[in-house]
Order: sequence, then C-alpha cells, then structure tokens
Amino acid sequence: MRQSKILAPTIKEIPSDTEVISHQLMVRAGLIRKVASGLYTWLPVGLKVVRKIEAIVRSELDKVGAQELLMPVVQPAELWQETERWEKMGPELLRFTDRHNRNFCLGPTHEEIITDIFRNEIQSYKELPCNFYQIQTKFRDEVRPRFGVMRAREFTMKDGYSFHLDQACLNSTYQEMYRCYENILSRMHLKYRAVEADTGNIGGAESHEFHVLAETGEDLIAYASEGEYAANIDKAMAASPPDRAAPSEQVNQVKTPGIKSIDQVCKFLDLEPQNVLKTILVREKEEKIVAFVLRGDHELNEVKAGKILDTRLPLKFASDQEIIESIGCEPGSIGPVDLPIPYFVDRDAAALSDFTCGANKEGFHLTGVNWQRDIPIENDKVVDVRNIVSGDLAPENQGELKLLRGIEVGHIFQLGTTYSAPLKATILDEKGKKVSPLMGCYGMGITRLVAAIIEQHHDEGGIIWPEPVAPYQLQIIALNYQKSSAVREASEKLYRALIKLPIEVLLDDRDQRPGVKFAEADLLGIPHRVILGERGLSEGFVEYYDRSNADPNGEKIEVTKVIEHLRDSVGRIPSPIE
Repeated sequence: MRQSKILAPTIKEIPSDTEVISHQLMVRAGLIRKVASGLYTWLPVGLKVVRKIEAIVRSELDKVGAQELLMPVVQPAELWQETERWEKMGPELLRFTDRHNRNFCLGPTHEEIITDIFRNEIQSYKELPCNFYQIQTKFRDEVRPRFGVMRAREFTMKDGYSFHLDQACLNSTYQEMYRCYENILSRMHLKYRAVEADTGNIGGAESHEFHVLAETGEDLIAYASEGEYAANIDKAMAASPPDRAAPSEQVNQVKTPGIKSIDQVCKFLDLEPQNVLKTILVREKEEKIVAFVLRGDHELNEVKAGKILDTRLPLKFASDQEIIESIGCEPGSIGPVDLPIPYFVDRDAAALSDFTCGANKEGFHLTGVNWQRDIPIENDKVVDVRNIVSGDLAPENQGELKLLRGIEVGHIFQLGTTYSAPLKATILDEKGKKVSPLMGCYGMGITRLVAAIIEQHHDEGGIIWPEPVAPYQLQIIALNYQKSSAVREASEKLYRALIKLPIEVLLDDRDQRPGVKFAEADLLGIPHRVILGERGLSEGFVEYYDRSNADPNGEKIEVTKVIEHLRDSVGRIPSPIE
C-alpha cells in the first residue's frame, strides 16, 4: 500500500478528550475517529489490526472445532422476557419499538438467541457437544463511555456458546476454551493473567476472566505470591481469619461528640482501625434497609454485597434521613449492638473480640464489645463482603495476596441451565428422556484487544505493534521520493520485490520532510522499517530499523543484500492456521 493513497490522518498533539495512552495513540495514528460518545469509526489502518486479531481468534477456535455463525444485532423482546432479563439488564440494554409497535433491543450479548437456535434445531444427545461462536457488533448503553474503545458503547466482540449433556463434558470444553484463550493472547505477544471471576449479569457458576496487565486497567486482580491462586477483586478471597478470641473486656459506653469517621474514632480513643467496626446501610431490591458490618480498615465490595442481596448494581446506599428513621441516629454512630434491621457481618469483622463500634446513639460509641455475648451472630450471616488488600494471606497457604491492574479482554462462564431451562431448550438423552442441556459461554473483546495491545506495546514515540497483529509488516521510508529519481526507482523496485515474497509493505511515497516521516513512522509503529536516501544509495546501502529495538542507530544493509536480509528479518506473514 502507498501511504500517499491511504486514509491515515495523523495528529501531532494529544487530543484533549483522551485519557489513556491507547486512546491517545489510536486517535493520533489515525486508527479511529469519534462519531459520538462511545461510538467510533475504524479507519483503514485500524481496521487492518482488527482483522488481524479476528484471524488469530478464528484460527484458534477452528482448532477446537468451534463453528462460526452470525446472529442479528437486533433482538426481539420476547426472548429476553422468557429469561426475565428484559428488566434485569437495566438501562445498559437499549430498548426500542419498530413501526408495528413491537419491542426490540440492540444485543449486548446473545445467550437468548443462541439458545433459541438450539431449541429449534437440535433434538438429540448424539449431536452434543456442540460449540458455536460469532464475531459481531454489540451495543451496551454505558452510563459513562471512556478510554476510547476500551469502554465504548458499540464494539466488536467474539462470543461463543457450547451445549453439553453432562457436567463432565462441559468441564472438558471449558478447559479446552481456557487453553484456547491462552493461545490467542500468547500469539498476540501479550502479558496476561487468567483469574477467577464473578459471573455478573450473565449468571452461571464457574467463571474466569483473562486480563492483559496494564497500569491503566480498570480492574484490580489479586494473585498469590507462592501459588496459582488468582482472582478478580470482586471474587478474590483472603485466607480465613483466625478463630475469635474469648472476651476479656466489658462493654463501656463512651462519649464521642462530633466524631463521625473511623479515622476520627481511632484518633479520639487511641485505637487502631482494625479494632473498630463500621456499619454500612444499603437498600435491598424491595427497598428494605440492610446493614453490612466490616472492620474499620476494610472496604465494602459492592459486587459481593449485591450477590448476597441478589440486587442489581450499583448498590443504593441509605440516605441520612433513611438512617435516622431506621436506626434513630445519624451516620457515624451506627453499630451492630441491638441493631433494629437485618445485618450481615464480614468474616474478618466476625473474628474480632473486644472491639469498638457505634452505640446507635448520637455522639456515643461502645468499647469492649464481643460477638454472641453482646451481639447475636448466626453462621449464615457471616459472609465475605470486603475488598482484599495487598498483603492479605492467600488461601491454602499460598503466601500473600498481591494486586495488579488489568484490562479484561476475555471472560468464560459455566452457565449450567441458566438459559436452557427458562427457554425450555431440551434434548433427548440416551434413555429418551427430555433434559435441559448445560451451557458454556466464552466472550472476547476484539476491538478492546486493540487498545490492550497498545497499552502494553508503546514508547514515547508511539505504537510498537507485535508483528502478528501489525497493520503492515514493513514500512519503506523513501526520503525525497518526489524529487529524487534514484530514491524513487530504488524504493519502487524494493516495494515490488517485497510484495512478491509476500511481505505486507507500506511505502511512504509522500512529499514530506524526513522529520515528519520519521515521527509518523514511530507513531504508526510498523515492526520493521527500511529507509532509502540519496546519500545512502550512492554509497550502496539502505538503513534497517526494528521498531521494538531501542537502538536509535539502526543497521546499514548493502543494497544488493537487502531482500535477503528482509526475508530473514521480517519473514512471511504468519499463517492464520498456526
């Protein structure tokens, strides 16, 4: 491709509405252009990267026997109503009516559609297991689109679904897809971690997320320093706390005038926050007020709390007025002693003895409080509801928990019969009995992967594409192409020869100053670069640069040996079946 002919508009300055480096570089390098909040047009160079990623994903899925199909973006409300997700999905599900006043939505996911296909087309266990996937446009009406294509409203996603007669079969395919995702991310030269995860709105049982490691990642992931344990922060658990010690103090009510926060209580009473309890009030889905009790040095995890209450996120916290009406005091003096509303206790808080908490009386706290003696606590009310912190002991003696930031690019689930049962999808088993098949679900963000790759592969100059996903393998920079016949003839000859190898080549034949060409080449990040100039050609050499090599001097190659050198350095285009 000739650079003078391709639509690749570059921008020198960092756009003011971009936050993370991937968004900045994608806009500056001319990969995308914003249409509206969370909506982007993919320009030719950006789309080439998307297609490279799709090719890798397809090739690995072909190896495990997954079948590609294509389902509609627009979905009828009736299917979503059968699974009761029409309302549960909340405002992220963009609903609309057609000219006949029938209800539809733009698909954020396709569990209902694929299960409908299954129930209409597959009847016998002999046709199982089966594994289907698509690469399709999705739409989720994000409340706050951000970070460019990382959190867009419209995006391209690979989603897959498998159907099974029994759990053993589902487990086998799940592990196969787990390895498939590892292979996909490894082929893109990404550093990643697979972690245990919450199932979210999709539902089901076992679930794993695949995170590309990056400081700009939205997600926190925890991993054990001496073992294999790894989990998303919304799923991560520390080791069980030690058994609760016997009481050694008596309850004492103390005045704490104007004291509201944990820090203020600790300073006023000379205490450590891990020995003080805080009580957080939230509204359940029936608008009832429920309390969560945690140690003062711990934070409530809303996803864990939402699971316990079976309520949609984000959590609705009780207002000051609701707290006064429910407890009889303002926030800051609430505690679990004689608490007149239902409460759950985080297991680390439940392991404390002789602790301090609010007295449910304005301007007072209680010290020397103990569970069971002063506050009844039932086993089913002791829960894991806090965020883990770096340094917590990992489960099963695997050292300490450490935290990393990651960009979620893949998520796999064991759905069980979450969708097949309500949609009445059944098959006949070996005994001729109708049973609901077990399902697996496997998602991967195609367009999000573009941003994730850039987050890991860039420098001050711009993008550094890993060769398997690069829009072009090699860029020829012809200096003074328009005015020098020697440069023009040599670059054209080299361009034609490389195309025949075949090597994907971008020829910079534009009438631009060398400094502009070099800066934009760094920005675009093609893995290999050859520079042709009049002086070098007169001395019989060209310059070769590897974009991933920090050496700014490059390498001089004899003109007569440049094809041989590039054949060895660049090689051929990786085959989609590798």
